[in-house]
Order: sequence, then structure tokens, then C-alpha cells
Amino acid sequence: MTATLHDVARAAGVSIKTVSNVINNYPHVRVTTRERVEAAIDQLQYRPNQAARSLRSGRADMIGLIVPDLRNPYFAELADDVMRAARARGFSVLIEQFDADRESELAALRGARRRGLDGVLYSVLSLGEDDAELLDEVGMPMVLLGERIFHSAHDHVTMRNTEAAQAATAHLLRGGRSRIVALGSHPGEVVGSAGLRLRGYEAAIEAAGLTVDPALVVPVDRWHRIDGAEAMRAVLDAGLAFDGVVAFNDSIALGAMRVMLERGVTIPDDVALIGFDDLDETRYSLPALTTIDPGRSEIARVAVDLLVDRIVGDDGDAPREILAEFRLVERESTSR
Repeated sequence: MTATLHDVARAAGVSIKTVSNVINNYPHVRVTTRERVEAAIDQLQYRPNQAARSLRSGRADMIGLIVPDLRNPYFAELADDVMRAARARGFSVLIEQFDADRESELAALRGARRRGLDGVLYSVLSLGEDDAELLDEVGMPMVLLGERIFHSAHDHVTMRNTEAAQAATAHLLRGGRSRIVALGSHPGEVVGSAGLRLRGYEAAIEAAGLTVDPALVVPVDRWHRIDGAEAMRAVLDAGLAFDGVVAFNDSIALGAMRVMLERGVTIPDDVALIGFDDLDETRYSLPALTTIDPGRSEIARVAVDLLVDRIVGDDGDAPREILAEFRLVERESTSR
């Protein structure tokens, strides 16, 4: 027979209320009590009745995460961080990805209304300030991720793109590099990741008393490994002289690294290379990639906490904007 809440309480020697508190991740449960209840749940293979819980609470205990292409490792690792943070608050996560076009993004956003979610974390890509009212039409708590700022009624959690890219470029300049490629620009972009990181690159170059050379600012449309490889191949074929590369994400950096090594460019002796995102795989490239940790885990945790607070009503009225702290992770690709 299916185990009940009463069965778990009896096996653990606690009250039904205590079992309920453990299941709902109530924070003020003693560790020993929680472990005893969880052991009883595992032993009896108890599964909460989600439908009944939803009827009682008026919630599904389910949030959505809407992100661009999950083939981009940053978003895959962000999704993992979000799921861990949500689990700690007693919520599950439904992940919805969209393609790099406006209609796909809007379809994913509108679909959130039909899925019975309690709230949404939304990493904006193509929408802009004029689309702010579309966010309000979703009709549920929402926390925005990424660089697009709508000055709306929604909380916003993001990273310090400009400051971090400036620190990455300054790191190469301190190492004696003076011809530094900015790999990953999007010409004309201002508020997206590429535009903000280019601004940080330019600030570091100018702070060092150098002039930004437009030839060293290399556009990369999609930020995947193949795109970084193709961009670096074009740079080398053009005979451009450079001794450093600030790649605007780790995938671009890893693609560029492969091409440079194939062409006999030694890293870091000939060219120092730094990425951005601190993907797990950067620890295992050869050489290991120096990169920027933008605070992805902090972004996930804070965003989930803000969203859950909105869902349960334990929040303030004013929308909040949070900037995660970053750190430079120095590895072999910049250390001689």
C-alpha cells in the first residue's frame, strides 16, 4: 500500500506537522529531526500528493526558467544552479528555451501563462525598453536576468559586465600585453552583454594610456565554440598582430584557443588569453583558461529567493535590482 503522511510520522517518531515542515523545507527544523524524517520518507518510499498540496496552498510549487539556447554552456550551468537553488526553497523548475529571434522569445514568454507556474525567471535577449508592457501581461511574479533593463515592476538580477571585462583586459595589460583583441563584439550593440563588455575593454585600454585600435575589435555573431574558432581563423589569416585576447565568453575563447594552437601560436607565451563565465570545462582545457567568474551561482540563488519571496508574498513593493560580484580566476592561459 502507498505510504501516508501518518506512516512517515509514526516511523520517524514525530508529529505529522513536523513531517510536513520537512517536506516543505521549513527552515527551523533541527538537523537530526530532519534527517530522521528524510530517512523514514526514503524507507517507506513516501511521495507527497502534489495535487492536494497545490489545492491547499493555491500554488504549484513550480517556477519557470526561460533562457536562450541551452547549447550555450553558460545557460546550461545557470539552469543547474537555478534548479539547486529552487530545490532548497521547495520548488521545482520547468525550463523553456527559445531561439535567437523575437517571435520564439515571445512564444516562450506567453507560454508561461498556460503552464500553471507560480512565477518565472526570464533571461531577456531580444526584447527592449519598448516591450516592457509585454512583461506585465504575463500576469505572474517575474524576475529578470541579464542586461536588458526595463524600468518595470519586476526585480532584476544581473552581473557586472563592464567592470568585469575591464578587469579582464587590465589583467592582460599588467602582464605586458599591448595589442589585445576584443573577441566577440556585436557592432552597434549598447545594452547587451557584448556592448557592455566592449565598453569595459575600451575603458581598460584607455586607462592604460593606449588608443583603442578598431582592427582589434573583432565581431562574433553567435557565441559558440565554432564561432570563436572561425573568428580567430580570420584574424590569423589577415595577419593581424596581437599578443592578447579578451574573449567575451568562454566558448569563444575555447574555440579560438584550438585554432591558435593548430596554427603554432603558443599560449600564453605568444598570446595571453582570457575568457568570461568560468565554465566548468575551462579548468580542463590545455592550457587551463583564465576567466571571469561573473557570480553565476549567486545570480541563481538571489533570483530564486527574490522570486519565491514574491510568490509567497514575503517581499517589499518596490522592484529590486541586484548586481552579483565577480572575480578573476587566473589560470595557465595568462601565466607564463
